[in-house]
Amino acid sequence: MAELMLQVEEALDRVLDVIEPLGAEEVPILDALGRFLAQDVHADVDVPPYANSSMDGYAILAADTAGASAETPVRLRVTGEVAAGYVIETPVMPGAAIRIMTGAPLPPGADAVVKVEDTALEEGWVQIFAEAPPGQYVRPAGEDVQQGARVLRRGTRVRPQEIGMLATLGHKTVPVARRPRVAILATGDEVVEIDADLAPGKIRNANSYSNAAQVLKYGGEPVLLGIARDRVSDLTEKIRAGLALGVDLFLTSGGVSVGDFDIVKNVLAAEGEIDFWRVRMKPGKPLAFGQIASTPVLGLPGNPVSVMVSFETFVRPALLKMQGAVWARPTVEAILVDEIPHKDERRHYVRVHVELLEGEYRAHLTGGQGSGILSSMVKANGFAIIPEDWTHAPAGARVAVILLE
Repeated sequence: MAELMLQVEEALDRVLDVIEPLGAEEVPILDALGRFLAQDVHADVDVPPYANSSMDGYAILAADTAGASAETPVRLRVTGEVAAGYVIETPVMPGAAIRIMTGAPLPPGADAVVKVEDTALEEGWVQIFAEAPPGQYVRPAGEDVQQGARVLRRGTRVRPQEIGMLATLGHKTVPVARRPRVAILATGDEVVEIDADLAPGKIRNANSYSNAAQVLKYGGEPVLLGIARDRVSDLTEKIRAGLALGVDLFLTSGGVSVGDFDIVKNVLAAEGEIDFWRVRMKPGKPLAFGQIASTPVLGLPGNPVSVMVSFETFVRPALLKMQGAVWARPTVEAILVDEIPHKDERRHYVRVHVELLEGEYRAHLTGGQGSGILSSMVKANGFAIIPEDWTHAPAGARVAVILLE
């Protein structure tokens, strides 16, 4: 089980090469919120389906208003009225106007609307105080969406605005990617449940819960398997029990670092085809990846920051690929406010708080950068990327920052 030293991109490519998109399921429209569309959505109608008025006023022939002004108003006979939700068969003839409400279909013949503020009604006649060009205050059919157009792409995450568009197009149910079910297993004799009293030498199981929250954030369903003790029988039993639940991805935390007891490595290797890598990144150098019974398995480090950074780097893309979504993160260029005086030859993911000041992003360190300092993750909204070939990062350096929010 010799461990390769891989670049981040190479390790990610190896992970994604074996990840396949999951199937689709049809869900009620509101249940699609936060999910990823499993297919393109095309419009089967024009939106709006008919030309309509964008103002309360009068539907008219634009030519009838030529020269109209406050000093020289044009008088038109009012021959009807139409409200939203109704249609009128009476056409607008030369010299005539039809009272119209916002959203109402444009009467036959009309080519413009004069807003009510530019008119005065008097005993069946309306005075027009402003010239109206053709098309004024008219929403043409298909102004928003044209019939046959692709409106939403496969892989789009459904937000409230997508819900509104789906409802507009008559989708009571929506095809979305199935949620990945992710088994999460912490390992180690030192780890106890989060409500346990802390005896000397023990730590609470933060990793399972931070990972479960990350799984939820990226559209998956976490399956918490608890804690496996440093015994072959216990670890083997919990892995097999988790796989029996039909999960799509299996995560472990702890026990994959150089110098750790070999129990986790030995059990993973015995149960399936697993490679153990060292990735040229900090935090998060140790990583295990492979398959057990055709289920992808990622063995993450044990320190709380390392496991979260490794999740963001490798697990998040895997979950999004399973759902047919784009996994590239938004990045910005930022000025590093604080110096990083020493650095090894790994790519460093530095926890920072990014803010926009005077048109430029500035990145402040959020505290100590040790892999066990979870408070610096709490304060961070981004990872500043310090390249492998930098020996240090001076204050004022421009760096790429991965935005976490």
